[in-house]
Amino acid sequence: MSEDLKAMYRTIVEDNFPSQMEVSFVADGSRQTLYYEKVTWTVDGVRKGLRYGENPGQEAALYRLVNGNLVLGETKTIAPGRWLVSDIELLQSGKHPGKTNLTDADNALNIMRYFVDTPTAVIVKHNNPCGVAQADTLQEAYTKANLADRVAAFGGCIALNRPVDKATAEAVASQYAEVVVAPEFEEGVLDIFGRKKNLRVIRIDNIQRLQEFVGQRCVEFKSLIDGGVIAQWSFVPVTRNRRDLQLASCEHDGRQFVIERQPTEAEYADMLFGWLVEAGVTSNSVIYVKDRVTVGIGTGEQDRVGVAQIARDKAYRKLADRYCFEQYQVAYNDLKDPEKLREIDTRVSEEKGGLKGASMVSDAFFPFRDGVDVGIAEGITAVIQPGGSLNDYQVIEACNQAGVTMVFTGQRSFKH
Repeated sequence: MSEDLKAMYRTIVEDNFPSQMEVSFVADGSRQTLYYEKVTWTVDGVRKGLRYGENPGQEAALYRLVNGNLVLGETKTIAPGRWLVSDIELLQSGKHPGKTNLTDADNALNIMRYFVDTPTAVIVKHNNPCGVAQADTLQEAYTKANLADRVAAFGGCIALNRPVDKATAEAVASQYAEVVVAPEFEEGVLDIFGRKKNLRVIRIDNIQRLQEFVGQRCVEFKSLIDGGVIAQWSFVPVTRNRRDLQLASCEHDGRQFVIERQPTEAEYADMLFGWLVEAGVTSNSVIYVKDRVTVGIGTGEQDRVGVAQIARDKAYRKLADRYCFEQYQVAYNDLKDPEKLREIDTRVSEEKGGLKGASMVSDAFFPFRDGVDVGIAEGITAVIQPGGSLNDYQVIEACNQAGVTMVFTGQRSFKH
């Protein structure tokens, strides 16, 4: 039975999707049609598209837009031929990519597009970032992103926005990853990656042009259980620099409530970094960021205080695992020495999971102050959120009482 179960993951399902697809929008007698072609690759002599969908047994296909321009209202879609994930170049692939490999790569680039000026690493697992970091070098950025959540990064998709050098490649090859995406790979890097036979190494030249995709929209389709389809424009964050932020303020019962402390330069940098990472996190979500590195990421919860707590708890656990791995080269859960575990726990507790001085990021407003109180209790110093709650005044009061600064973006950032 065990071998049968393992074979499930090695199976390549049939691909009965057609080689071309057309989607037409018709209004007032006019027709706008988008034309797509299926993407395939040759791996080990087999010409095929996606290995399978989200699970073995689900057929899937990748299509790229080759013609047609859609204009709805005053918004246009991304022009045909400006491909990223839909035109990947497989430099190494022990097997065909699956649907989740490409959706992880897509969301990694969705986040990466806002960070082209600094070496950045984005690690995505199950379509959510588990570590995002910026640094002076690519190796440092990757190491920080990986150590932000080393456990979740296992088997993830790593996106890098600079040509991969040998030092970064060695760091990547020391872990288990499914996919590495980068604009280029320096000489000798593919030899290093070649030690990982099933690692999918993907080159996307257009990563160098990612900033051109900032503010660009496409049409997103969500299929319903009965075959119905919801179509919507993709999300575009309007808050991308300091000028777009406003110091939190509101009026309640005839009284004006205003945040008393202006953010520092470092807090502005962390809040903007976190807000743009937030655009790639499944809602409801709260994340914590410090020094342009994610500290804790809470995803997909139904209540805001709950997800703030989950992100906090993850920050503690992931920091403990990081310290354990750095000091003893084993995972925290595998360390059996009670005294060493106590030492690590004490250090993490004193540092409050790395949350002291961090910024708290929320994709929607706090309906009550209990959500932001979670972060304040851990020593955060800044909050960025959309604002607009009837109880904004309570949240502002909570921040002022703790000497925490807060800014509003004026835009919700849900992702489902």
